[in-house]
Amino acid sequence: MTRQWYEELYEDFDAYSDEPYTKNTQAEVDFVEQEIGYERSKRILDVGCGNARHVLELARRGYHVVGIDLSESMLAQGRRTAKNENLNVKLIQCDARELESQDEFDVAIMLCEGAFSLMEEDEMDEAILANVSRTLNSDGKLILTAPNASFILTQKSGDSFDEVTFRERFKLDKTKPDGSKKTLDCTQRYYTCPELKRMLKEAGFQSVEFFACTKAGYNRKLKPNKNHFELGAIAAK
Repeated sequence: MTRQWYEELYEDFDAYSDEPYTKNTQAEVDFVEQEIGYERSKRILDVGCGNARHVLELARRGYHVVGIDLSESMLAQGRRTAKNENLNVKLIQCDARELESQDEFDVAIMLCEGAFSLMEEDEMDEAILANVSRTLNSDGKLILTAPNASFILTQKSGDSFDEVTFRERFKLDKTKPDGSKKTLDCTQRYYTCPELKRMLKEAGFQSVEFFACTKAGYNRKLKPNKNHFELGAIAAK
């Protein structure tokens, strides 16, 4: 069976923590904490948790967190850190498109495109939102970020961005553990705020608010604009 590019990319990706988009973990968790009112009794699900950087930081602060990810290799990184720091976290290999739990969590997070926008079809993103909605209780809340269509539409993207599908195509070089390299053909979906709001409402969320993802961090007081690569959304049931 052919593996998708994101499955190959995150296999044996030991240098993941060196990537620039992983450097704001503490500030991102600060934002999550503020959004949930610092209530450590909240049960939190991290969807597409990668190496569990958000899961681990939340656990350090006393929260009960479960992380799921498609990549067993990335989860293994998180388990090693949790063991070394004696942190009580649960990390499960799971495809978010097949998530079946219901009414189990108070809060879900999907940050930095861990499980959203990399899928091959829009319907897969919609399935992920519906599954996350089901796993939240009746007062549950989802905090997520996604690539911002306004950003890429104002860039000189050439032929890499399809204005019909709102998908960008690009290549990444993957270095394997044996030192060999492979070029991966990648794709990523960009979203507008109205489009994402409609999807969240159809998934069962009652209210949706947007926040800016700036270079300085997430900002609840600002709205996304064309200068922000990501947009953020807070959806409540």
